[in-house]
Amino acid sequence: VSDAPWPPVASYAGRMIIDEAVNALRLLGGQLLRQALAGDQTLQPDELVDAEDTGLFGPASVAWRVHGDSSMLIGGLRALLLQTLHPLAMAGVADHSDYKDDPWGRLHRTGRFVGGTTFGSTDTAERLIRRVRAIHDRVVGEAPDGTPYAANDPRLLLWVHVTEVDSFLQAYLRYGRGRLTDAECDRYVAEMAEIARRLGAEDVPETRAELDACIEGFRAECRFGRQAREGLRFLLFPPVPLALRGAYGLITAAAIGLLPGWSRSMLYLPVLPGVDPLAVRPAATVLTRAIGWLMEADRTRDLDDRLLVTVP
Repeated sequence: VSDAPWPPVASYAGRMIIDEAVNALRLLGGQLLRQALAGDQTLQPDELVDAEDTGLFGPASVAWRVHGDSSMLIGGLRALLLQTLHPLAMAGVADHSDYKDDPWGRLHRTGRFVGGTTFGSTDTAERLIRRVRAIHDRVVGEAPDGTPYAANDPRLLLWVHVTEVDSFLQAYLRYGRGRLTDAECDRYVAEMAEIARRLGAEDVPETRAELDACIEGFRAECRFGRQAREGLRFLLFPPVPLALRGAYGLITAAAIGLLPGWSRSMLYLPVLPGVDPLAVRPAATVLTRAIGWLMEADRTRDLDDRLLVTVP
């Protein structure tokens, strides 16, 4: 036992007050971030998993680790950048989405779907999947070249799925708080295949090698047309509040740095050798860690109240 004197009561009390103030500010910051990212689409406590129903994946899944990490912000933007290159997928977005008029609403709805199918109860996940399928039934039309499209086309569903899964995985591997083995990467791809099949996709990859091959197989279908240029311009320069533009620019640079070389070339978004690891990566890592630190207290509070297991 140390012979050092105990700290004065006043000093101890001061540290307690500071700790409580920091925790309160952290919780408030997490709530504000969640509101910004999810809006009125935030999952309610009764929609989350509990000890009796741990949803489609459960706390031991790789999906919980990846989707609970703030690197998802980078992965989500990378997926959107990559998705602009498929002319039929982009035509559906351009014709039926209000992303230019209500970008935050689209972000909130997408976040609700990913969060609900991951951390929601089985009923919540199935309800969200049914809702998306019903919306997709109405998304039909013709691309500018006259080619018909339908959002429930298994091929288009597969494109959206593989670009999202690859982007979330790539972002986690580079910017996530943890590490994944090759087996865990395969397990994540297999877990996500369940969602794709429920949405109507076919021939869904279940390993990382199959995922890479699937994306490579789409290259011949990719084009950078007018609708893709408009989508790209919006993603690079969205109506973000002035106070958030620096953070968004950093997330954008990180997302571009993760794109496959062939897609960066098609999008005219070159990354100079060494720029990403030497400049963007450290700053983006600090940013995502800070966001994760703020949101973790708010997220784990809801889940810990409902589970008898440790949240990753």
